[in-house]
Amino acid sequence: MADCALDLEGRDLGDLFETAAAALAALMVDPATVAVTLRRTITLEAAALDLLLYDWLSELIFLKDRDRHVFTRSRARVTGAGPFRLEAELAGGVIDPERTALGADPKAVTFHQFALEQNAGGWHARVVIDI
Repeated sequence: MADCALDLEGRDLGDLFETAAAALAALMVDPATVAVTLRRTITLEAAALDLLLYDWLSELIFLKDRDRHVFTRSRARVTGAGPFRLEAELAGGVIDPERTALGADPKAVTFHQFALEQNAGGWHARVVIDI
């Protein structure tokens, strides 16, 4: 497998960013096999909403690669009108080779088919992850 496309829906931007983080975590691991032992706060800013989503998912992949941390739960709040700001509280744990059921190993978020748009029900995003 070289790529994985995620179609994401959210009632509002915070919900969409939380859904994106949960989908990425489920791509990487079986969330039920990750002991929640870590809490972390992340703050990001970007000039555009789609770039904020891109940076958000890229940061989560970076934390997996650098620290072996995967975050299975999040609370996200997006504010601003450009620049946009994300404040997120994360909960998760360390990937434990004896306990954690591994899935795919995402390398990066791509801009291929990348889309973020508001619709009548809230927000929709399409993200392709390089595996």
